[in-house]
Amino acid sequence: MPPNALDQTLDRANSDVVLIVDDVPDNLSVLHDALDESGCTVLVATSGEAALQRAAQALPDIVLLDAMMPGMDGFEVARRLKATAATAHIPIIFMTGLTETEHLVAALEAGGVDYVTKPIKPKEVMARMGVHLQGARRARQEARQAGQARSALDAFGYASITVRADDGKLMWQTPLARDLLMRYYGTSAPQTPEPVLNWLRRHTGHDPHGALRLPPGGAQAMMEPPRLTVEQGPRRLTFRLHQQTGDQGSEATGEGGGDWLIIMRETSDDAVVEAMSLSFRLTAREAEVLYWVVKGKINRDIGDILGASPATVKKHLERVYAKLGVETRTAAAGMAMNRIRQLHPQFEG
Repeated sequence: MPPNALDQTLDRANSDVVLIVDDVPDNLSVLHDALDESGCTVLVATSGEAALQRAAQALPDIVLLDAMMPGMDGFEVARRLKATAATAHIPIIFMTGLTETEHLVAALEAGGVDYVTKPIKPKEVMARMGVHLQGARRARQEARQAGQARSALDAFGYASITVRADDGKLMWQTPLARDLLMRYYGTSAPQTPEPVLNWLRRHTGHDPHGALRLPPGGAQAMMEPPRLTVEQGPRRLTFRLHQQTGDQGSEATGEGGGDWLIIMRETSDDAVVEAMSLSFRLTAREAEVLYWVVKGKINRDIGDILGASPATVKKHLERVYAKLGVETRTAAAGMAMNRIRQLHPQFEG
């Protein structure tokens, strides 16, 4: 099984995942049963090598580790878990029959956060686990809530990103945001598109060196800044600064600034182009040319947008004049705008 494949099958939303490591797991059957009955997902490894593999696959929320095992003992297992980035955060509780001070010190020095002595008392173990699992449960809950909120935004067409203004790093993004940033800017996390970063810094008071200059009253006193809009054909992507999250730094000194949540929304005039095509019996390309005429673009600009020469745009426009029964650009734009307002009152020319 590849790394993290097992992790994807575990019910982390409702269950703590506990890895018990002991070369004689039958000795811990009472503990296993007690954890299982409490709602934990219990995994077992019977050697140091198996423990490392199991931890890498499952990324458990906590490890109960036997100190004395043949081959690789628990102290070495703990050291290796702590030396590996993916497992370094996992709290380790040692299970030991050794009560001498030097062994307990060795357990803590190897990376253990706590220890229990054999014979194991399930209630004691579960009480100790509860203390060290609080952080894991809180992080899991926050991640789940954030994920639900971001998924809900995506479902309604609102993508979101979080950007750290001081170094410009894109900290996280929803799937829809990832697709939009790639389509409009050709960038991906952790890179924030330069126009977006410049807009953020300009309206949050960050200077180029990352210092934050908050207005009187702090971040909450800031009015929502003008939105950033970028166009791609008849589609537009709009960025709205939503809120400051995380460590907001010192308002008195202007240091820090935390992360900024930005909401993105794509809108499209594709329906407007289609409506002009149907209303005036234009081809798709003729409707696109007329759309950009309504937008005030000259032939050269329209050619750049559509990937055509100005001469080709002129020929399309001549056919548009003929179909609309007009002779000038202004007349064509006016006639099209009147029809658009009838069908799409919200359209902004």
